[in-house]
Amino acid sequence: MGDKGVGQGGVSRRALGVLAAGGAIGAAGLGLGGCAGPGETAVAIKSRQFPKDFVWGVATAAFQTEGAPTADGRGPTIWDTFERLPGRIKDGSTADVATDSYNRYAEDVDLIAGAGLKAFRFSIAWSRVLPTGAGSVNTAGLDHYERLVDACLAKGVTPYATLFHWDLPQALQDKGGWSARDTAQSFADYAAAVASRLGDRLKHYITLNEPAVHAVFGHVLGEHAPGLKDIALLGPTVHHMNLGQGLAIKALRAAKDGLTIGTTQALQPCRPADAPLAFWNRPAATGLDALWNRAWLDPLLKGSYPRLMDDFLNGHVRDGDLATIRQPIDFLGVNYYAPAYVRLDLNSPSHIAPASPPKGSELDAFGRHIDPSGLAEVLETVRREYGNPPVLITENGCSDPFGNGPGVIQDTFRSQYLRRHLEAVKGAMEAGSRIGGYFTWTLVDNWEWDLGYTSKFGLVAMDRATGVRTPKASYGWFKGVAESGTLPTTP
Repeated sequence: MGDKGVGQGGVSRRALGVLAAGGAIGAAGLGLGGCAGPGETAVAIKSRQFPKDFVWGVATAAFQTEGAPTADGRGPTIWDTFERLPGRIKDGSTADVATDSYNRYAEDVDLIAGAGLKAFRFSIAWSRVLPTGAGSVNTAGLDHYERLVDACLAKGVTPYATLFHWDLPQALQDKGGWSARDTAQSFADYAAAVASRLGDRLKHYITLNEPAVHAVFGHVLGEHAPGLKDIALLGPTVHHMNLGQGLAIKALRAAKDGLTIGTTQALQPCRPADAPLAFWNRPAATGLDALWNRAWLDPLLKGSYPRLMDDFLNGHVRDGDLATIRQPIDFLGVNYYAPAYVRLDLNSPSHIAPASPPKGSELDAFGRHIDPSGLAEVLETVRREYGNPPVLITENGCSDPFGNGPGVIQDTFRSQYLRRHLEAVKGAMEAGSRIGGYFTWTLVDNWEWDLGYTSKFGLVAMDRATGVRTPKASYGWFKGVAESGTLPTTP
């Protein structure tokens, strides 16, 4: 996925909307620079050696990479609609070509295998399987993913498929999208169609990717597809995505035996600005934590919603829903990029607002605090408060400095970023977290949602005119880590 952060100004993809239990959402904006800076946020570890069975992988998403928007019967999605609205995409681009992975998937699988990686997390485009989101299955769409799965297996790469990475079929949005309860059942039917066709070879499934981002940025802030700005949509959207996930997990298990099923959440610490002195900022941080983290973890792993979500969810939760949502999972996917900072704001309806990171913090290209200890913090929360489920780090990475030029090939800043966050992962493992793998975001510089091609997260650069891929220095560095299982002390 890739972008967003808390900075100064507007909102972009991995920035955080700030919410209080009765109020509005605020936003922050973008900074300048890459992934390196003057500071270090150290996480102490005892050993730099990862277990032999630790899974090393890379993550991508269909809409950001595939291109071919009408090939083989694919139906339109909300992002096809959104990207063509004036002023919505930073550089005015579309994902019509993206990295052309629909046609060049075999080349990309070769790059993954060539880096010594044993896992590839990609997403399946719902509208390739069911062009209108429901009804008859499009066999040609599933044929593509069968070829991709087979290409992975032929190279010794285990495929991990995400079923929903924000690209809802437009036909479902026209009927209310995730704010409509029927979409939850449509999602389950789609999941069953995928597993019925591919489940003999595709064994690893991720139901939802970062539903908090989709709910907030797509339905309240309007910065993502479907581009809505209606806080009344928050409750039904959150609940129906959770419900759809529960129904989909049940459908997957009914379709095929022996599947490994999880979900992926965008977890981040929600910190009061100017802590520990400004205690009045703590309620704002608690409110954001309830929406961003706990509204998804609590119903899945505890069978209830946080009480701060009650006003939003009133009238949408029916008898039996929470039992449906609380399905057993085989792993929890954790995506991590940065902590969020919030403060009290008496001039806003919610009395909260985004805040800047502490003065002197090391910042990434989005103006976010580069803080590996934040990853350790969320992993400790999952371990301590949610029963220590098996975890995969399903996304972590950093962008080049923003711009329309080519990707930075000598990207030692990226290797440094990955090294430091892997130290946090190893430290969490040594503290008892059951972490089984790490997927970096992403393989090839792709189309980064509302930022278009101006943000580049790849281990591999791409010439947009020719599609030629050029591995960056970080590709070789990550290859060394994956093949040895040993984390170097330097980039």
